[in-house]
Amino acid sequence: MVETTAWSAAETFALGASEASDIPILFMGSNKPDDAAKLDAAQQSWLAAQSFSGTAKRSVLIPDSKGKLASVAFGVGSGQQGEPSGPSELLTGLLSSSLPAGTYRIASELQHTDLAAIAWALGGYTFSRYRHKEGGAARAKLRLADEGGKRIVNTAEAIWFGRDLINTPASDMAPADLEAAAQLLAERHGAEISVVVGDDLLAKNFPLIHAVGRASPRKPRLIDMTWGPASGRKITLVGKGISFDTGGLDIKPASAMLLMKKDMGGAATALTLAHMIMGQGLNCRLRVLIPTAENSVGGDAFRPGDILSSRLGLSVEIGNTDAEGRLVLADALALADADEPDSIFVFATLTGAARSALGPDLPAFFTDNDDLARSLPPLAASIGDPLWQLPLWEGYRRHLDSDIADMNNVWESPFAGAITAALFLKRFVSKARRFAHFDLYGWRQAARPLGPKGGEPQTARAVMEQLRRELTS
Repeated sequence: MVETTAWSAAETFALGASEASDIPILFMGSNKPDDAAKLDAAQQSWLAAQSFSGTAKRSVLIPDSKGKLASVAFGVGSGQQGEPSGPSELLTGLLSSSLPAGTYRIASELQHTDLAAIAWALGGYTFSRYRHKEGGAARAKLRLADEGGKRIVNTAEAIWFGRDLINTPASDMAPADLEAAAQLLAERHGAEISVVVGDDLLAKNFPLIHAVGRASPRKPRLIDMTWGPASGRKITLVGKGISFDTGGLDIKPASAMLLMKKDMGGAATALTLAHMIMGQGLNCRLRVLIPTAENSVGGDAFRPGDILSSRLGLSVEIGNTDAEGRLVLADALALADADEPDSIFVFATLTGAARSALGPDLPAFFTDNDDLARSLPPLAASIGDPLWQLPLWEGYRRHLDSDIADMNNVWESPFAGAITAALFLKRFVSKARRFAHFDLYGWRQAARPLGPKGGEPQTARAVMEQLRRELTS
């Protein structure tokens, strides 16, 4: 059963013209020396008594002459202290869960007002599905103008939706539940959806997806969603939907399985991005492909040393059953590429090697398009959704060679694991005009201004902003 708090993201905002009762928030720091002048002498004395100087992340509640809350001073420091990157307006996420209930408005002239508003909602997210609920408490809301407000609300809803999916344990997030989540989005936006399930995957030539999921009683499937005019620019999103990864017969140690509910983080990210594209009405023909399976240990599990066929016709020797994500993606990519789209974007929690290289906050990004390689990383960093390019280094392609098949699914070496995984995926894409692969962690390890500890559909906001600029220019 799919449960989501996503639509309640709208409850963190109040849409419409400002009202007299709205409580102003003043952003103060070394780059905003004039905002203190908006306070009267008594309020300025109050700030001085609190030793408030605009230090980043610090807020002070300012009373009026009757002791009621009159305004809020919020420190933004130098103006470039967003976390994990970007302008300090992104720190606004700290306020939505810490301020008293009421409706607030941004009273300062900001360069990045939209980012502050998005951060407000992202910082206010909580995942409480499994906690006893004693009734909803009143919360702080941020005033948004009607113009542009709907886009901000949609962005917040999309991120909350993706977080809900990743945070839900595998007991309630099987392949069928991912299908239900996709159906929910399709119904909301008028998209078309079809699903191939279980042994029908063999009949319709998706042998790798079937092989990865066949040992689980929870049937694997391929979810195929389309939206938008047939004449629009073709954008295809492919998301890895491994609902839980034991590693298969090359079983993971217990410690490595603790977060494997997030191995469908690529699927969650693809659906997050799809929610934004459809909800904000980008002019494109969108297709979303989610190959989803549970990589289980069982009598019917695929084995190390097996030779599996793929949709494209290439045979794959299994060097390691714990490299299953690239297998299910390969069949989906072959289907996506046959449509000759303008862009294929792949999202996957694919390799530990990417985490070793870049850590949990910085997803690895691979592309065959020089323009995208130049534009996307700085854009992503500027909105607090960073990524970093690694190369599709063709010199390593030979490491996927097999003596008895067309290719192996791994290179048995500790070196360049993220690159060789990306090269494996690229083998199944030749007709798309642009290919990009995002190797995600999909998880925030500790609470930060943009959200609590837990699932995170990394890169979704960044790619959305890139597409929005391309499709509206």
